[in-house]
Amino acid sequence: MKILVGLDGHETGARALDHAKRLAAAMEDAVLLVAYVIEWSPYSFQTAEENAERHKRRLEEVAAAQERIVDPAVAALAKAGFTASGLVHHGDVADTLHRLAEENGADLIVIGRASKGGFSQRLFGSSSVNLAMHATIPVTVVG
Repeated sequence: MKILVGLDGHETGARALDHAKRLAAAMEDAVLLVAYVIEWSPYSFQTAEENAERHKRRLEEVAAAQERIVDPAVAALAKAGFTASGLVHHGDVADTLHRLAEENGADLIVIGRASKGGFSQRLFGSSSVNLAMHATIPVTVVG
């Protein structure tokens, strides 16, 4: 079984990872794929120079997230005896996690419940709610 775990760099992601580890430990040959999505919208009207700078910032963000969040999680999983790998991508969190799960043959997505509230979240829904509502594979939302 392959489990994709959405990390967010906060306690909610850590709880999701802990839950996925418990699931994986109870299974034979489970693989954990940890993913961090940098929220980004391609819908912006900018000059060519601004787009070049934006691309540079995106590459820097991916490298920082890989180094600070994903690599330590994968190393800790490997040290604990799990088979694990990691990914960092830009995009809409729910859409990107779903796409990554499908592309990598995940059987389950485990994510943390959104930690922040507010009017816009109540109106439009959180990434975890959107993913759970629209994913074509099972999603576990950890509180």
